[in-house]
Amino acid sequence: MRVEHTLTGVLAVVLIAVSSASADILPLPGRETPVPQTTDGVPHVQIGIDPDPEISAELLDRVSRLPGVEIRPTVISLAGALGFWISEEIALARSDVIAGGREFAHLHPDGSLHASLPPDLAQAASEAGWAVAHPLAGQRPGWEGFVMIFTPANSEELDVVYDLVVHSYAFVTGSDASSF
Repeated sequence: MRVEHTLTGVLAVVLIAVSSASADILPLPGRETPVPQTTDGVPHVQIGIDPDPEISAELLDRVSRLPGVEIRPTVISLAGALGFWISEEIALARSDVIAGGREFAHLHPDGSLHASLPPDLAQAASEAGWAVAHPLAGQRPGWEGFVMIFTPANSEELDVVYDLVVHSYAFVTGSDASSF
């Protein structure tokens, strides 16, 4: 009985943390540029999108400033993709949502990226035109929020995409997204 009560309390704390991790970004603004087409399988990529190299460089610069994050060649995606790797010094609260190693997200050469988001935020991002579920989302425990976030087309979209990456980092590490 005591163990059940303790487990219930732990589950409640985890659910509150996951809910609050995405609460400060919702509601998401609707994406104004067209939603790109994507492939239906793996590799999961956008079709016919050319990224702005300056916007991609700015996204990488911002992500590299998150605590303990290193940009390195991906361990799970296409050649040329860059992984967002969390150092060993940073605790992982949700290692089950990471596709490989400590790579919590990765940027494709087309400017899109894959990341794990809290499931409610993944759904909101999809509904607002910022993301689409990965073809394998929901087929592996913890992957209910695994999405492709579309290539940002301008600085306003870059801000939203970066916020989504921050929320992915917070989801994986159990940190407060509003502190970044």
